[in-house]
Amino acid sequence: MGVPAGILSLPLGLLALLALPGAAPVAVEDSFVELDFFQESFPSQKQSGEFLEQHNQEEVFHVDWAGKETVWRLPDFTSFASFDAQGALGNLAVLKNNLEIMMKRSNRSQSQKVAPSVTMYLKNPVELGDPNVLICFVDQFFPPVLNITWLKNGEVVSQGVQETDFYPKADSTFRKFSYLRFIPKAGDFYACKVDHWGLTESLSKVWYSKEPTPIPETLENVICALGLALGILGIIAGTILCFKARQGDEDGRRWGAR
Repeated sequence: MGVPAGILSLPLGLLALLALPGAAPVAVEDSFVELDFFQESFPSQKQSGEFLEQHNQEEVFHVDWAGKETVWRLPDFTSFASFDAQGALGNLAVLKNNLEIMMKRSNRSQSQKVAPSVTMYLKNPVELGDPNVLICFVDQFFPPVLNITWLKNGEVVSQGVQETDFYPKADSTFRKFSYLRFIPKAGDFYACKVDHWGLTESLSKVWYSKEPTPIPETLENVICALGLALGILGIIAGTILCFKARQGDEDGRRWGAR
């Protein structure tokens, strides 16, 4: 599957969810969420970590252990805010140290895995030849280690692909989006393939690009006939109403003359 075969029983050094502001434990209209985690898999000892800031469930920016830089998801925030990646990397280093201590005290057994669900949909209504975006939404999985692969007509696609980082959920699972910019052409088909420890095999969703279905000629004739009939009925009804209105005026003038 392209991912290691196991994960520590304590894969997250720390998972911190903080909502600001909020005076009551009810839903908050304006909220900020911070996520920090560091994890290590075995037997490969692959390490990964993430520092994420969210505003109203939208990622503002993230810093990951491998990239070591601030990646802004909402660029508008950069006009009045900035963030030094070294602060996030310092947090992740503390989590890494804590995790190493916990690893020495644990039996390093596998953690419970939750398999993801996958949904694929279009950003805009499809029009052949017009640029569009396919969205692959992977939801409710744990741990946050995932491979998403795009395929066009069975061949791996790398250009035009963009992914979000891992988004935390209240039930301690995660979600993630992957986007593929493409131009729909008749006959093409696209697949979003997901690999995760909770799956026994890859999970794929497929989207087919089809020609618009033409309206049958008989149906066109029926529609034209209905339109013509409604037009004729409208003319007849208008004529009758006009005749009755004139007759009413004439009757009124006769009664007035008497």
